[in-house]
Amino acid sequence: MTDFENLLKDYRDQVNKALQEVLPSEGSLITEAMRYSVLNGGKRLRPILVYLSSNLSQCEQQAKDLSACAVELIHCYSLIHDDLPSMDNDDLRRGNPTCHLKFDEATAILAGDALQPLAFELICRIDIKEKTKTLILSKLASASGFSGMVGGQVKDIQMNDEVTVEELDLMHFQKTGRLIQTSLEIGGLLSNLEEENINLLNLYGEKIGLAFQIQDDIIDIESPTSVSGKNQGSDLNQNKITYPTLVGIEESKSKANKLAEEAKEILVPLSEKADNLRLLADYVVNRNY
Repeated sequence: MTDFENLLKDYRDQVNKALQEVLPSEGSLITEAMRYSVLNGGKRLRPILVYLSSNLSQCEQQAKDLSACAVELIHCYSLIHDDLPSMDNDDLRRGNPTCHLKFDEATAILAGDALQPLAFELICRIDIKEKTKTLILSKLASASGFSGMVGGQVKDIQMNDEVTVEELDLMHFQKTGRLIQTSLEIGGLLSNLEEENINLLNLYGEKIGLAFQIQDDIIDIESPTSVSGKNQGSDLNQNKITYPTLVGIEESKSKANKLAEEAKEILVPLSEKADNLRLLADYVVNRNY
């Protein structure tokens, strides 16, 4: 593995260890479902973004770990609900049965419901200035709600064949990009970056968030289940509108690569401090799972 791949592995190991500690473990049905849905692998992209952006300056490890766990818990809650029969009706997540199949639909809904407030509880535990903590809570809530993930999911459900590329971009930005963007902002706030640099992270996050989702659409078509951990072609089987179905596979790849290059350009003012974020932009569009 390259040095950067080893770094990503280290960050995954770090957040996985932290998640083991913060998740409740009294052995009840609901806590078993919570732990099952969170501790079943995953790319851990959002925690990695917290670590990378917080490392642009000085930051306490406790703040990094709790914030990294918080954004991952929000992400995992959204996956549980997205997989439900009333949503995407998926039966495989990260190579394992989805939560509602492993347990039952009611337990899955409640497990997602429990993970969301736990994320905000973790942010409240961080030993930082109250003003910064309040701002982080506000940004995370906004990224998760009606103008973020929830609003994006609604648009996804309502999407039809008449959708434009601009409408597809907005849906992806809300459903996927907002939390990616916010993970970067949280790291910048934790390390007390200047506002202009946090704004750069914000713009960078917007680019890689869309690139990430386009690559996900490509993976749905090209990567077998054994690699992606999800049923190959599930979006196509459900007649979902994706980038490849709208503009074709080659144009989708071109768009993702263009967004990654634009993201790296945004980081120029941060000089060599942002080298790992530049490498991450390449990773986002070259992955196959």
